[in-house]
Amino acid sequence: MPRTKEQFEAMRTETKNKIHSAAIKLFAKKGFAATSIQDIAVRAGISIGLLYRHYKTKEELFNDLVIYAAQGLEHMINKFRNGSSPADLIQQFTLEVLHDLEKDEEFAQFLMIMNQSSAMEDPSPQVQYLNIQSEEMLKETARLIEKGQELGQFKQGNASEMAFYYFASIQGLAMAKISASERFITPSPEIVTAFLNT
Repeated sequence: MPRTKEQFEAMRTETKNKIHSAAIKLFAKKGFAATSIQDIAVRAGISIGLLYRHYKTKEELFNDLVIYAAQGLEHMINKFRNGSSPADLIQQFTLEVLHDLEKDEEFAQFLMIMNQSSAMEDPSPQVQYLNIQSEEMLKETARLIEKGQELGQFKQGNASEMAFYYFASIQGLAMAKISASERFITPSPEIVTAFLNT
């Protein structure tokens, strides 16, 4: 019996997810330059021909991952601007990040390659877009901390420094997750945000 359009779409999505997962692991472990299309196809368990049906180049695949990350940041920036309690927003975001870190290594690996992309020479428009969103997220977090300070929810201090420290902590946890693997202990949200508490 011939497959339906929905079945073809489901198979296409499943293959794309396999490619993304394999690429994230390899880019994080070997770096973008040292990873080949063949490496990604082997890791994903598909033929190179099938991979090429989805992505013509390694750069196209990387840019697709970058756009996904940038859109995620854009979504969080909009959430941070919605007028809710700064303490609640920071708590919710921290919980989501820690949950993703605890679930598996892929989120940590994804954070690592997004961090690598910010240092790329001659970045693609997609990487430039990600860098803009990353900078905006940092600024929006600082604004949120300032608002929380005004409301008495957070301790006083330089909000930009505090925002930078917060994201450096998350990046450090991602590195620890990758290096410690099974031994990694996910800290509580209270520990991660302790520097903000009055």
